[in-house]
Amino acid sequence: MTNVRRSSRTAVRALAAIAATGALVGGLAACSGTGAAPAPSVSIGPDGADDGSTLTLWTRAPLEKQAKLLVEAYNESHDNQVELTVVPNDDYVAKVGAAAGSGGLPDLFAADIVYVPNWVEQGLFQDLSAQIDGLEFKDEINKGHLAAGTSDGKEHVLPFVLDLSMLFWNKELYAEAGLDPEKGPTNLTEYAEHAKAIQALGKDGVYGTATGLNCGGCLVFTWFPTVWAAGDQVMNEDGTESLLNGESAQATYAMWKDLWDSGAVLPSSKDEAGPTWTAGFTEGNVGLMFYPATLLSSTPFDVGVAGIPGPDGGESTFVGGDGIGISKDSKKAAQAWNFLSWMMSEDAQVEVLAKNNDVVSRADLADNKYAAKDPRLVTINEVAGKGDTPVALNFQQAFNAPGSPWLTLVRNAVLQGTDTLDADNDAITEILQQ
Repeated sequence: MTNVRRSSRTAVRALAAIAATGALVGGLAACSGTGAAPAPSVSIGPDGADDGSTLTLWTRAPLEKQAKLLVEAYNESHDNQVELTVVPNDDYVAKVGAAAGSGGLPDLFAADIVYVPNWVEQGLFQDLSAQIDGLEFKDEINKGHLAAGTSDGKEHVLPFVLDLSMLFWNKELYAEAGLDPEKGPTNLTEYAEHAKAIQALGKDGVYGTATGLNCGGCLVFTWFPTVWAAGDQVMNEDGTESLLNGESAQATYAMWKDLWDSGAVLPSSKDEAGPTWTAGFTEGNVGLMFYPATLLSSTPFDVGVAGIPGPDGGESTFVGGDGIGISKDSKKAAQAWNFLSWMMSEDAQVEVLAKNNDVVSRADLADNKYAAKDPRLVTINEVAGKGDTPVALNFQQAFNAPGSPWLTLVRNAVLQGTDTLDADNDAITEILQQ
């Protein structure tokens, strides 16, 4: 069982979309000014105001489907109307930074959970502590997203869309390889055995497994959970020290090096930087891999689903996705809160998100009537409570950025086999402490 943390900097927690994020948080700091005072809290009633106001909301393109569903459902049932702007993923950070510097942020905006801590520190979100604390189901809301938006005990964001990393396996390839299609691996040893069994089929273009070995976001999303499943951590509590040279992390690198050396990893994984890191599995050419839960509904064949196992068992997940809050520039905080409070309601979580095969953000709604129709969805919702969300102000530079020290560590350990783990881990810590 993973060791669940509940501090304001780390807690239970993508995102496939995490992998595609490339701009540096530092660019935002240059636009909005470092050390900005947090936006003040405002007086808002428990349900906000539904008075026919027009609200603006920004989200990045990977969440377009979920954002449109939520906005359309809200607009159909409320006097307020939300105008949604979908921004290309690669342009989102720059757009938010420019708007923050000019006082032009929308009423509501979503943020990749990786950026939330920095943007909270920059004062881009209003303090919603009183409103969030007043929700009768607050204890059921995903802890990782709440924690990422908490600074000095004040809460600023709610979960917008959750994306979880899960273990997926192709049942047809499992059957062909003589494996039980209804039972995935329960530890890393079995993971390697299953991947090699599928590789041994000798099918042209089919490989045991795949990953993104040149994609920092892909790797944190899918490899960090193997450490958490062992009860270990990837960073210290305040996100200033890397712990990625520990025993469970070393076991993870060793498994992947063995699989790479044996030829059981899709060859393009070596240079995969994120855009197509799931394509091999979706096309039916990969036996099993750690994979975004949001792609379940679009995977065109029968798959098994489980949490990501640790070296000796257990399971965990990276709870990614986006948080959402009211911007410092909004003059319609009461109306914006009306949207946010509705978004967390059973009507929105179940009848909008769960109905469309998306993960709910409230633990008490995990086993809902739509999820119950597909046991895999129940599994995904249940594993969400065993996951983690790593939080650090310099997370992007340390892990996700092209050429990050995390990427250097992985490539050295898996592709090169160099004895530089401690030095590479120290390089991550150096960035985290900047």
